[in-house]
Amino acid sequence: MLRLTRARRLRPLRLGPRRPLGDGSIMASMQKRLQKELLALQNDPPPGMTLNEKSVQNSITQWIVDMEGAPGTLYEGEKFQLLFKFSSRYPFDSPQVMFTGENIPVHPHVYSNGHICLSILTEDWSPALSVQSVCLSIISMLSSCKEKRRPPDNSFYVRTCNKNPKKTKWWYHEPSEVSHGRCYLFGTDDTC
Repeated sequence: MLRLTRARRLRPLRLGPRRPLGDGSIMASMQKRLQKELLALQNDPPPGMTLNEKSVQNSITQWIVDMEGAPGTLYEGEKFQLLFKFSSRYPFDSPQVMFTGENIPVHPHVYSNGHICLSILTEDWSPALSVQSVCLSIISMLSSCKEKRRPPDNSFYVRTCNKNPKKTKWWYHEPSEVSHGRCYLFGTDDTC
């Protein structure tokens, strides 16, 4: 005998409390991540790096990291400051990072206004990266420098660039034995 039964309506499975999908949850996610990274930088900073505690007293979205040139490099004993600015989309959007203050390193990838030509600050950014990994990349970039010099297009770039270095369109080329890595600005053949 065939028995007919009513089909039950299936309801979508809920996997936890509902949260708004607007800016509130993104902002909370960003703040939680920044708190975690702030503690990591305070407790286990990369060599030669120190968080400037005063810089985070008023806002968690803007940090200054004090940096000292690594021993045995062209920058040994020199002191620099890095400015980190985080948008509400961090860590999905890279931080804005630049040298600030009176002492900007003279380096082929650092403009005299503090802008840094480094792929992980733009197109190679990943949410898996952190403030610490950015700091380590900058230490490595400075430590591998063989000659202190500004990028060839420094004067033009500083006169014409946006204040936000993330607005610059860079083209990167992998390092070779000859070039030590180059980045091209605005599609020209000027190296930075």
